[in-house]
Amino acid sequence: MTSTEPERATGVHRRVADVHGVPASALIAEAARPQAVIVALHGGATTSAYFDHPGHPRLSLLRTAALAGFTVLALDRPGYGSSAGHEDRLRTTAGRTDFAFAALDAHLDGRERGAGVFLWAHSAGCELAVRMAGDPRGAALLGVELAGMGRVHHPRSVAAMEEWRRDPERTRPSLRRALWDPPHVYPPDVYGGRAIGSSSPSYETRREVWQAEFTRLAARVAVPVHLTLAEHEQVWRNGPEGLADLASMFTASSRLVRHEQAGAGHNTSVSRTALAYHLHVLAFVEECVLGVRALPSEAGHRDG
Repeated sequence: MTSTEPERATGVHRRVADVHGVPASALIAEAARPQAVIVALHGGATTSAYFDHPGHPRLSLLRTAALAGFTVLALDRPGYGSSAGHEDRLRTTAGRTDFAFAALDAHLDGRERGAGVFLWAHSAGCELAVRMAGDPRGAALLGVELAGMGRVHHPRSVAAMEEWRRDPERTRPSLRRALWDPPHVYPPDVYGGRAIGSSSPSYETRREVWQAEFTRLAARVAVPVHLTLAEHEQVWRNGPEGLADLASMFTASSRLVRHEQAGAGHNTSVSRTALAYHLHVLAFVEECVLGVRALPSEAGHRDG
């Protein structure tokens, strides 16, 4: 069962679906005849509003992608949005992965999916995306975009990330600088994330577990992968070396593209260059769609 709340501007709606007794909230923007569905997974200390920042439609992934012919479902990750307070039901990584797959199906029930589902994740949301893509159920995905993640922390953020482990509310000034600097790459009312902020569930304080599993899980992802690191990224090592190191982990991917987003900070989807970033990755999604749709005709040609 799902419910819709029409409190946002026309074109983007907030919905809540029941997933085995846990409410799963999301923002959705629908295309009339979608080429595919993009499922967007936000990072830490925010919600699905990251992909549709209030007052900045030009920065919105949901609005841009819908105009390009894609339905976008921005899920509030387990422990965020309406599922906050239900952490006792979402303690394990397997449980959170199952919850995300079930929430996706519940929200898309009865809706056209076009060529299929593409995962688009940011920062801490990339953990869930990699777990989903590496799961046997992930083999049906069109592809994955992973932004604002890495394997080695940027030298400027090492101390800040240690503070983060001791402070799940993310109030430490040094962490805020790592996540949001430099200020000039964001609109003034976007910098700092006050309009889209959220407390983080307790499981996200145990990041060392994820870092230990990352290499093993990344090697299971067989679908196309697009990787984005911002020009001004300060949480993860960036530049050609950072991208190459990250790409080296996805050894089973059928296609891998590396991209540095000019003019962006860690939070690429709310930086001033968000529209450029979204259009760049949407081109990759379109290629994934065309690749899937070309398969039957190519098979027929070979058989003939």
